[in-house]
Amino acid sequence: MGTVQTIQMARRTGFCYGVREAIDKAKESAAAGKLTHTLGQNVHNEGVVRDLAALGVRTVESLDHVDHGAAVVIRAHGVRPDVMERANARGLEVIDGTCTWVIQEQRELVKLVEEGYTIVLLGTPKHPEVVGLLGFAPDAIVVDEEEEWATAIPRKKRMALISQSTQPPWKFEKLAAFMTSRAHELKIVNTVCPVTIRRQEDTLEAAREVDLMVVVGGRSSANTKELTRLCGIAGTPAIQIESVRDLTDAAVFDGRTVVGVTGGTSTPIEDLHAVAQRILELAGTPEAAANARALADAALAAAATPAGRTTSLPNVIAPTAGAA
Repeated sequence: MGTVQTIQMARRTGFCYGVREAIDKAKESAAAGKLTHTLGQNVHNEGVVRDLAALGVRTVESLDHVDHGAAVVIRAHGVRPDVMERANARGLEVIDGTCTWVIQEQRELVKLVEEGYTIVLLGTPKHPEVVGLLGFAPDAIVVDEEEEWATAIPRKKRMALISQSTQPPWKFEKLAAFMTSRAHELKIVNTVCPVTIRRQEDTLEAAREVDLMVVVGGRSSANTKELTRLCGIAGTPAIQIESVRDLTDAAVFDGRTVVGVTGGTSTPIEDLHAVAQRILELAGTPEAAANARALADAALAAAATPAGRTTSLPNVIAPTAGAA
């Protein structure tokens, strides 16, 4: 007999606006009958990639695999400027789904290069967003974990700090403090995405009020991994899964009464709803299991999910819109 009585959803859920816009652009192109490709996986979410493939949207890793005249969607992470130039030169229809926040990062990097700063970029090496940003500042020094800062970051008269959008704000702040001893003049450009910050705040808030957190997101999603880490900081046990199919062991929920659910910015809200329902069916009390769908509906409806963060897939519960 299960012990879970209720599910609590993190307050803001579903796709961030950048991911949603890139996905919608791919869908709109395919719906118009165009041969449509995405350059790299549109999002770090295998289920969403499969859904796009079912609509005829192909994922390619190189422009060489896109036929002349076909459409290619630039994902939210953005790309190097030379990639855009090459796509245009080959006669492809370029549909730019680069997140507006990433575009702002790119513009800031161009200004920093023009102003002659030695640039430090906080980011995950080889992450597609970082690869794209380096196209605007090839000489930028990319750093990630704290252990490498002292050896990787030189002492220079004029330095600037900028960040990959999904880096944890605490890490950016810590690196900024560290760099004050490395430069006479330090320019700090805070490009940590506000949606990422709010998602982390909401996850921490939920984690403090539940017995166990379930974090839903792609295995390679950096912001999903950070949500799991934050639950641990809050002192709440957490499990990270990619989809509802990973929920097979009821024993994980033994003794848990209230379970929290949150998801990365590339996790659609229907995935979170399905996870909430499955938890109740798998490990709920008899009453909760019998009313799993209604309780999952209520948990999602209680979450503030602005229109800009909802999935555009059909037949999805549409919670009341609220402020971002």
